[in-house]
Amino acid sequence: MSPSANEREAIRAAAQWYARLASGQDTEREQRAWQCWHDADPLHRQAWQRVESVSSQFARVPGQLVVPVLRGGQSRRQVLRSVLLLGAAGGFAVAGWRSDMGGQLLADYRTGVGEQRDVQLADGSVLKLNTATALDVDFNAQQRKLTLRSGEVLVNVSPDPLGRPLWVQTPHGRVLASEGRFTVRTLESLSRVAVLRNRVAVQLPHDLRAQTLEAGQQIDFDSARMGIAQASSAATAAWEYGSLIAINQPLGELLEELARYRHGWLRCDPGLKDLKVSGAFPLANTDVALAALESGLGLKVVRHTALWVTVTRA
Repeated sequence: MSPSANEREAIRAAAQWYARLASGQDTEREQRAWQCWHDADPLHRQAWQRVESVSSQFARVPGQLVVPVLRGGQSRRQVLRSVLLLGAAGGFAVAGWRSDMGGQLLADYRTGVGEQRDVQLADGSVLKLNTATALDVDFNAQQRKLTLRSGEVLVNVSPDPLGRPLWVQTPHGRVLASEGRFTVRTLESLSRVAVLRNRVAVQLPHDLRAQTLEAGQQIDFDSARMGIAQASSAATAAWEYGSLIAINQPLGELLEELARYRHGWLRCDPGLKDLKVSGAFPLANTDVALAALESGLGLKVVRHTALWVTVTRA
């Protein structure tokens, strides 16, 4: 169903606000004005949610589609506003990006921001979907296939009486296992797999060779290149138990991880991004995690709006 005239106007305003705030050049006065606009009408809040959903896909637009527009004289803010408006209104015309986003919305299993979900498969395998994840399941007589469209999944593979390996397809390749326990995560330009039990094989598209990973190893890969296998962190799958474990981790990286579990923006003072942090932080309530940073490190959490938070010096 196409948006009504009022909905379209709200979406247009939401796209303009998002592009302005995402530019990093906004002022506190603009942030307060956005909050007033956001809270003034349920249509505004619905439009903002639609634009937020579309914005998570903006980084996936192929660069060659954006660059010509930028060369045409439009600023990145103008491009962002136009793409968000088009997407939130339901009018994506970029084949591939449209199907990618539509596939995520129509995936067999999905989680929202901050949500986790357990899934029992027909073969006895068990999945745990992390925040903002979309995944399809395709089992038949020849294969056990999972397609991870976005996000992160923990896979506990049960051996199959028919001898079918289970494989997880990502935008950058696939991970195969006959049994065991491992995580797969998609990032902007690569995928990451970490093995918790037994072993897996990782294959790139159009390459029959496979990289074998043993328990305790992880690797990053994209569609053209396999990374170097490394020892995985003891905190790799701590999210399964609702925790984010930091071991001498830069504050900027820690906040990027926390931001995956909350709506809005979570920013770090650039001067603090390399500050090393260790500790366990709850994911079910990221405000508690931020309060722990305040009390434990003497930092200050500045809430410009309900959805706009900056961690800075006290």
